[in-house]
Amino acid sequence: MESRAKLLGHPVHQVLVVFPLGLLSTAVIFDLIFLANNDPMMSAVAYWLVAAGLVGAFAAAPFGTRDWLAIPSGTRAKRIGALHGGGNLVVTLLFLGSWMLRPEPPGPSPWLALLLSFAGAALALVTGWLGGELVDRLGVGVSDDAHVDAPSSLSKRGAATAPPREQPWARPR
Repeated sequence: MESRAKLLGHPVHQVLVVFPLGLLSTAVIFDLIFLANNDPMMSAVAYWLVAAGLVGAFAAAPFGTRDWLAIPSGTRAKRIGALHGGGNLVVTLLFLGSWMLRPEPPGPSPWLALLLSFAGAALALVTGWLGGELVDRLGVGVSDDAHVDAPSSLSKRGAATAPPREQPWARPR
């Protein structure tokens, strides 16, 4: 099932999610470094990483919602997508709470802010896996014409015009 929102032939949601995932998980790493050495600068770095990660989450969410709305009702993909999106909303709220509890840098973060970010990171592992299940297992956001010899998404000819090459490793089902 192809994505409804594309940029240069690729799903926008799948392009944008790397930013909140990377930034928010890196914020947690800096929180852990802060806990190890009590350096307020590490707390300041985490503060700004969380802020940037939240911007990324707010940018990716509408595109994921648009793709989810296009999934046929009553399917496993629709249910997994609802869990993925709802879980990511909770992840975003946990990190937003963490960010709001943090003092202006370079002050140290309170324990509750750290716990919220750790909980958000743990839940993001689950919702990230659900996103992978949607794409890799259920084909959501994947071109209907995808195959190992498909032309570039920037090509003027569609993937359907290039016949798929026989794949000797593929087994009939």
